[in-house]
Amino acid sequence: MKNDKIVLYMHAGSDNHGCEAIANTLIKMLPKPAVLISSRKAEDEKYSLQGLCSQIIQEKYIEKNLFIHTWYYFWRKIFHDPECFMRYRYGAVCGKNMYGLNISIGGDNYCYENMLERLIMSNRMFHRGGGKTVLYGCSIEPEALSKKEIVEDMKRYDLIVARESITYEALKRAGIWENVFLHPDPAFLLETECLKLPSGWMDGRMVGLNVSPMIVENEKKSGITKENYKALIAHILETTDFSVALIPHVVWAGGDDRNPMKELYEAFSHTGRILQIGDASAPVLKGYISRCRMFIGARTHATIAAYSTCVPTLVVGYSVKARGIAKDLFGTDKNYVLPVQSLQKKEELLAGFEWLKSREEEIRCDLKKLMPDYKKQAAAGGTLLAKIAEK
Repeated sequence: MKNDKIVLYMHAGSDNHGCEAIANTLIKMLPKPAVLISSRKAEDEKYSLQGLCSQIIQEKYIEKNLFIHTWYYFWRKIFHDPECFMRYRYGAVCGKNMYGLNISIGGDNYCYENMLERLIMSNRMFHRGGGKTVLYGCSIEPEALSKKEIVEDMKRYDLIVARESITYEALKRAGIWENVFLHPDPAFLLETECLKLPSGWMDGRMVGLNVSPMIVENEKKSGITKENYKALIAHILETTDFSVALIPHVVWAGGDDRNPMKELYEAFSHTGRILQIGDASAPVLKGYISRCRMFIGARTHATIAAYSTCVPTLVVGYSVKARGIAKDLFGTDKNYVLPVQSLQKKEELLAGFEWLKSREEEIRCDLKKLMPDYKKQAAAGGTLLAKIAEK
């Protein structure tokens, strides 16, 4: 068993700049160097994680090798060994390469049904090898904790740090009391890197917008999300002297924010008052977001970038993470989060923007008052990691 470094796993790659932001800030909180197991190593080497980690290791994909896939499939069936797939995937940190502390860092992984088996098997595999596991910065839908296998998996972790109170309270109600703590998402601590602003940026008059394919997938009424964003942009351009900056935060091939935003840009580019911000690292994107007057975003970590730099923010959300973070900051998620599932009319996002604009200074002042302590709470999670690393 190795104890000189700490493993971070369940990292989905830095083309998701929320994943990048979590890894970036958590690595800096660790008492020992980090070994990052990544599903997309090449992405991590492009952005801010290169140089922060002791080592970035590419996961091995069993599906990409027919012979190995077949071999492990039969091994799993014959020997009733469901964890064998994960031992192959994480071979660089298993067996004689096992480290004492292993941290699962995918913040909302437990919100996705297709991730659950891998999460459970990974946790069990590290424990069977004698390692300790931590689930850090998590959000979990309360309904998921009605499943016996999820509750058993939660109890297997040596430490759980929820990033918002809805998840924290749901864990407690599910009987998971020991070693469960509440600390804000480490990405609230992400550094801000401010590059030169692009031509057309109107200082003090930019409304930042982020839209994702994922919220479109979660809408109940087909096409309503894009209708709302188009109506909002038209309203901003017609009734204010503001301009609009479209800011991506995930650029995965299968879920690229730039795709729906390209359509929005093309619809309004003739006005000369809409900008497309290109892909960049999480700190650089935070730099653009921090210089917006207001921000309306779909991606959680785009909105965290806004909150943490005291930019009044409206979240177009679909899950517990958006509601929980807003509730912890403001005491309620009402008016601060617009659930995409509830959208029925194209004017609803516009109305949310008007509410935000009418309380702009009040919200900015509130964020300036609460953010220093909130960031201290986020940083305090490092003390928990230092303690468990010493055991």
